[in-house]
Amino acid sequence: MKTVFLVDDSATMLMSLKQTLEMAGFRTETAGDGMAALERVKSGLKPDLIITDINMPKMNGIDFIKAARTVLRFTPILALTTESQQTRRDEAKKAGATGWLVKPVGGQDLMKVIKQVLPGA
Repeated sequence: MKTVFLVDDSATMLMSLKQTLEMAGFRTETAGDGMAALERVKSGLKPDLIITDINMPKMNGIDFIKAARTVLRFTPILALTTESQQTRRDEAKKAGATGWLVKPVGGQDLMKVIKQVLPGA
């Protein structure tokens, strides 16, 4: 069973994503901000995929992606945000993001992107 690590400061978003992914057969882990997420990764969490919000307190998604990349070099990371500006996308990509999803993302669209970045999903 593949594990997806969800990082978002919105409890509603976490709950929605968790429900969608678990119904699709994934195991999920969650964190409420980039700092907490980085601690989980540094203490040994090795997810198959990370989906992170960009705008969060304590540590934003871009900084989390940069820091996570030092530990998880090949894990796909999807940025999930309300922002659709190309400059932010480029910033996330430069930090190491594999892809970009704009909120709100529907279950079918989410699964389509996951299948593209996570072989065997």
